[in-house]
Amino acid sequence: MATETTDAIIRATGRSLCEHGYADLTMQRIAAESSVTTAAIHYHFDTKEELLNAFLDDLIDRFERDVVVEASDPPTQLTAVLDAVFAADPDDEFPVALMELKAQAPYHETYRQRFVDLDERLRSVIETAVDDGIEAGHFEASDPAAVARFVTTAINGGHVRTVALGESPADTRRVVEGYLETELGWRPEATA
Repeated sequence: MATETTDAIIRATGRSLCEHGYADLTMQRIAAESSVTTAAIHYHFDTKEELLNAFLDDLIDRFERDVVVEASDPPTQLTAVLDAVFAADPDDEFPVALMELKAQAPYHETYRQRFVDLDERLRSVIETAVDDGIEAGHFEASDPAAVARFVTTAINGGHVRTVALGESPADTRRVVEGYLETELGWRPEATA
């Protein structure tokens, strides 16, 4: 259970990752981004690695809370997932911080496994919504696993384009919606 202090440290870690990047991230820079001293950070987290693991846990928890929504029908569920994934908040450190940690995944098994788990969870939510939607007659017949794989791949590619190229998440959303219309005969705006 996070305390106010650990929550402040985690938020400062996100801001520091965005400003300095992974390679230049230090406990001193995190302290400078918060109202917490370096000693207090070390009291809560023994190492930078432990702090980054907590930060990644927080990012993934926030992401899962946004994409795993209860909906009365599959089209609403799928629209809610797209709304959560493609929400553009210019003040949110999530996209840049997530990219910084994704770049470390080949070198840190813990990070890699968390991203594998996150990808599997997102694919599962999308696949279930598509499968249920086909079964209920909302969507045309298709391979739910293939649809989920395409959508998650587009989401990941869109994330890179947003962070690295400054492209709007709405651009990727339009691509995903066009694919869903072609593949399932449905566009998310139809449920709005």
